[in-house]
Amino acid sequence: MHRTVMPKRFTSMRLANVADLPDPGARGFDPCEEGRDTLFVVRRGEVLRAYRDACPHFGGTPMAWRKDAYLNGDGTRIVCHAHGAQFDIASGECLLGPCLGQRLTPVEIEVTSGGEIVLISA
Repeated sequence: MHRTVMPKRFTSMRLANVADLPDPGARGFDPCEEGRDTLFVVRRGEVLRAYRDACPHFGGTPMAWRKDAYLNGDGTRIVCHAHGAQFDIASGECLLGPCLGQRLTPVEIEVTSGGEIVLISA
């Protein structure tokens, strides 16, 4: 089982600007320079959520089937590529699939007045 170890607090680590994310859309990030995305940010309108890039069902399997491909076709749910589980964007709760009722692990971000997405804790 691969476990991502991330520092508990970052001091103002900029990830991107809100304008860098499609709407709806998602983008993965590798803040600890592990060579793969360890978290992702989802945008739906003005709402942004961030989660660890690890499916709760299968030992932390990365979610995307290709770079930044975290959402279903109409951009309404997060999807795990490994087994098709679908998650609510706002809560991270699994709505369909083998991990029904489990949740993605949230990551704390904030958006500055200039639209910068900043990682607060992971």
